[in-house]
Amino acid sequence: MKKEETTPLKDWEDAMSEEVKKETKKEKKTKSSEKEAQLVKELEEQKDLYLRLRAEYDNFRKRSQKEKEDAHTLARASVVKEILPVLDNFERAAGNTNASFEDYQKGMEMIQIQLIDTLKKIGVETFGERGEEFDPNMHNAVMHTEDDSLGENTVAQVFAKGYKLGNTVIRFAAVQVAN
Repeated sequence: MKKEETTPLKDWEDAMSEEVKKETKKEKKTKSSEKEAQLVKELEEQKDLYLRLRAEYDNFRKRSQKEKEDAHTLARASVVKEILPVLDNFERAAGNTNASFEDYQKGMEMIQIQLIDTLKKIGVETFGERGEEFDPNMHNAVMHTEDDSLGENTVAQVFAKGYKLGNTVIRFAAVQVAN
């Protein structure tokens, strides 16, 4: 094996090489620290953005729930407002002790017509008439009868009318079904 010769120039080159290596390491550390600081900053910005978005969504959810509750309350209040005049007329009729039976009966018929008109005004429809075809989605068959004058699955008698609002059945019609 050969022994490497050392010369002042060689020593100087080695020393310079070591110094360059140290500076390069320092530069790398500095660049690495700067890059790490930048990444931490970006992470904090993303975290802040996420927290803001989360809070915004939570506020939206709460606001939507409150609007839904308010709409429900307003809808109920609107229905009650329409029915109150009918209630007023019932109270007047109940308080009128001087009326004859015929006048009282006529007043009740007028109130019934007023209530039916009010229900129609808010979109409630009645169904369940004698002669209609029986529909299990709208009628509740409580009795069965044999009647040759009526067709198969025909409503023979109505015990309680049915009511629906749009496509939603509020109350099924209680009926007697023929054949």
